[in-house]
Amino acid sequence: MNALLNIDFMHLTASMEAYGWVFLRLSGFLLIAPLFGATLVPGRIKLVFALVMTLILAPLAPPMALIEPLSAVALLTAVQQLLIGIAIGFVVQIVFDALLLAGQVIANTMGLGFATMVDPSRGASTVVVGQFFLIFGMLLFLAVDGHLVLLGVLADSFRWLPPGPEGLGASSFATIAAWGGKMFSAGVVIALPAVVGLLLVNLALGVVSRAAPQLNLFAVGFPASMLLGFVMLMLSLPSLQGGFERLLLEAFRLAQNLGVGH
Repeated sequence: MNALLNIDFMHLTASMEAYGWVFLRLSGFLLIAPLFGATLVPGRIKLVFALVMTLILAPLAPPMALIEPLSAVALLTAVQQLLIGIAIGFVVQIVFDALLLAGQVIANTMGLGFATMVDPSRGASTVVVGQFFLIFGMLLFLAVDGHLVLLGVLADSFRWLPPGPEGLGASSFATIAAWGGKMFSAGVVIALPAVVGLLLVNLALGVVSRAAPQLNLFAVGFPASMLLGFVMLMLSLPSLQGGFERLLLEAFRLAQNLGVGH
């Protein structure tokens, strides 16, 4: 009888650990991932989603060695699962932060830096142009089934980096840190067409102010810069779509390769 109880306890412990590691990785993912980790999503919805996805993904995860629940190895494994989920969500979140940065640059150039609003998905104040880019990017993300691809990357992570004390290594964290710099370069590239157009307008207004000093430059320049800024935004939307999709694809590839060389 004692042997039977011991075997049943071992099986119960193994099942709880298998589901627990998957739940921890999903929890880290839901902390920061775009769309899924938005602050406007209620915590109960996130919890239910994490539990349902745990029941789906846990049987698909490869078997792992039994770990003593109250040990240092178990604590290290729990921390690693949280970090893996956070890393996958963070890599894709950088793409949306690049859009927000591009909107900030354009808004400051066209004179709309003072027009801000509260971003419901982040709970912070952002410029309206950046919020427009963010909404545009989120709609594109849903249109190209980016949310499904992101969930697929998370599910594949249990294959190339199964639950265990071995998690992301130094090379993976260096790759993530280097990818964080992509936010600035991609944001500048996205904002470049509108910024160049507005720069030409400012140069033209400078020439006009020298030719006609009596002209009220603020009364003419501010509406002209704002009008041209909106025109440039409208003309740059097709190229913004292509650039966003390429950046998103690059983020998905990076997320899939996080476990390489760990």
